[in-house]
Amino acid sequence: MSLLEQYYNKFHEEHRLTTRHGRVEFLTTLKYIKECLERIESEAAGFEKSKIKIADIGAGTGRYSLELCHQGYDLTAVELVKHNLEILRSKHENIKTWQGDARKLDFLKDESFDITLLFGPLYHLHGEEEKLKALNEAKRITKKGGYILIAYVMNEYSVISYCFKAHKYKEVMNKGGLSEDFHTLCGEEDLYDYVRLEDIYRLSEKAGLKRIKTIAADGPSDYMRKELNEMDEEEFKAFIAFHQKNCERPELLGASSHTVDILQK
Repeated sequence: MSLLEQYYNKFHEEHRLTTRHGRVEFLTTLKYIKECLERIESEAAGFEKSKIKIADIGAGTGRYSLELCHQGYDLTAVELVKHNLEILRSKHENIKTWQGDARKLDFLKDESFDITLLFGPLYHLHGEEEKLKALNEAKRITKKGGYILIAYVMNEYSVISYCFKAHKYKEVMNKGGLSEDFHTLCGEEDLYDYVRLEDIYRLSEKAGLKRIKTIAADGPSDYMRKELNEMDEEEFKAFIAFHQKNCERPELLGASSHTVDILQK
C-alpha cells in the first residue's frame, strides 16, 4: 500500500470540505467553476447542462462531482485511492467512475471534456516533471477552448503554519527541508509538495495553457479555524462574502493554503 493510500484510508476526506474553513474553500472554488460553466453555456446558446461534460480528476470522495452532477452536468470522476472511490460510488450511480492516476488517463478520450478539474493530484506529485504529466493529460482530454482548474497547496502557508505556528522549524531544518529562501524541499517520502506562484506559472506556461486567473481558494481561513468556528451564521456568511470579493487580489494569493489556477486550452 502506498503512502498516499495509507494516508487517505485514515484521513476523513469526507469531512474536510464540510468544516467551516473547508466550506470557504468549497464555496469559493464552486463559484469559479460556475463562472466557467456560464461562459460555456453563453457561448453555445441553448446548450443543455446534461451535454456539458466535466472530468473530476483526483475526485476524492466526490464533493465536487456530486454537487455538479446534482446540478445536471455530465460527470466523470477519476480517483487513485480505492477507499475514496468506494465512498464516491456509494453516493451516486449517475457519475461515471474510474480508478486511475492523473498522469496516465489513457482510458479517457482526447478532447472529450468541456471542463477538467485537477483538485488534489498536484498536492502529491513531486517535482515539475511529474506535475507536468498530469497537466498534459488534463490538457489532452479537454476540448479546445475548454477550461482546466488546478488546485495547489502553497509554500508560505506550509512554512508559516508548520515551521513557525507548530514550532517545527528546527525539525524541518535538521532534515534539510527548507532552502535558504525558505522554499520547502520535499521528497518522495513526503506526502505533500508545496509551490509558490512562480512555480505555478512556470508549469502552465510549459503545458501551453492560457491563464484566465488564479484565486486564493481559502485565503486566511486555514489560519483562523478557531475564529471561524466561533462565528454565528451571519458573521460567517459575511466572512465568505469578504473572502470571495478579495480572493483574486495578488497580495493574498501566495499566503493562501490552497490556490486554484484557472486555465483555458
